[in-house]
Amino acid sequence: MAKDDAGQSGAGAEHKSVLGLVDESGAPLRHADWREWSKAAPGTVFDQPEPAELIELTVIVPARNEEASLGACLQSLVSQSEEIFELGRDWDLIVVDDHSTDRTAELARSFSGVTVMQAAKLQPGWTGKNNAVWTAARQARGRWLLFTDADTIHQPGDLRRAIHEAERHKAGVLSYSPRQLVSGLAQRALMPLIFSELALAYPPAKVTDPAQRIAAANGQFLLVEREAYRRLGGHASVAEKVLEDVELAFMAKRRRIGLRFRYADDAVSARMYRTTGAMVEGWTKNLALLFSNTLGTAFWRGLDFLLLFGLPILAFWLWNAKFTMRSVAWLSGGWIIGLLWIRTLVRFYSRVAKSNFPFFDCLISPLGLPLFVLLLYVSWFQHRVLKRVSWKGRSYGA
Repeated sequence: MAKDDAGQSGAGAEHKSVLGLVDESGAPLRHADWREWSKAAPGTVFDQPEPAELIELTVIVPARNEEASLGACLQSLVSQSEEIFELGRDWDLIVVDDHSTDRTAELARSFSGVTVMQAAKLQPGWTGKNNAVWTAARQARGRWLLFTDADTIHQPGDLRRAIHEAERHKAGVLSYSPRQLVSGLAQRALMPLIFSELALAYPPAKVTDPAQRIAAANGQFLLVEREAYRRLGGHASVAEKVLEDVELAFMAKRRRIGLRFRYADDAVSARMYRTTGAMVEGWTKNLALLFSNTLGTAFWRGLDFLLLFGLPILAFWLWNAKFTMRSVAWLSGGWIIGLLWIRTLVRFYSRVAKSNFPFFDCLISPLGLPLFVLLLYVSWFQHRVLKRVSWKGRSYGA
């Protein structure tokens, strides 16, 4: 079991705070024995002191009204406990109930080995998710901290493999972009469009390259080494940020903390949204922050829609035009328009293929273009004009 090099372990010894823990008065927390709370029954709510010894990993799952998703997430996590990587001994799993009004906390308590914490009272200048994960991070005892969402499903062994990958690549921050699980026509048509734009705006190779200024991370799977998290200032440093994962990634690059980012369908999958309404609200919150030229992106995707659906109509009309002596010229014009449509089609699908979505979802993605354009505009309007966004019943300044 790894020990904290910053302080001495042992009963009654002073222990230097690694994550900057302070009590209500602002004074640094003194050493306390974590064994007292580690004996607590699974699912209890507790306030953990700064540990005398560090374990390998702490997994933190913020959850607000996640009754529909949380069970599958926790099952995929607790099943990774094994003799050489035992839950409760080598790693721990904390669910932070963010003042849910459904059975989220009750469901979390039903899993053996899972500790449930209540998120601290939400203060001005904080988003709900940042407040929730910071509640747990200040009291985590892992040498590595994994922040993962309640809608994720983890492949067997992905926790240990991620730690090994981060160590092998000397990355203080490792983030995976999960395989996205979608359902319904709106999600299947829209999501490939958004993720293809993300793949082009944030190429993983450039994100990982320390010489490049591009930075990105996905909060659905964000693994941070404990000391790196301290150097970043934890989630307190991005308390008010709606897109906290990307902000932390930019900070990691500025502070020369190794950053690694990649698509990882081999490790984790996620169902971001279970309803169309939630999808609209979620992307409205994020799109204007993800793309620097939101209106420009909306214009070009709108043009794609006009070309993809307008050019075939124009070509068909030209092919069937009856102009006697000029019929050959009009027929040639129809073929030219047809070839232009094929070129547009190839260019469009070459972009969408970068989304890593299944073939059928990419195939029907042109149907999602009007919704994508609308969401881009609404997101821009809320961020730049109204300067307010909403998410899960809360309103935040943009």
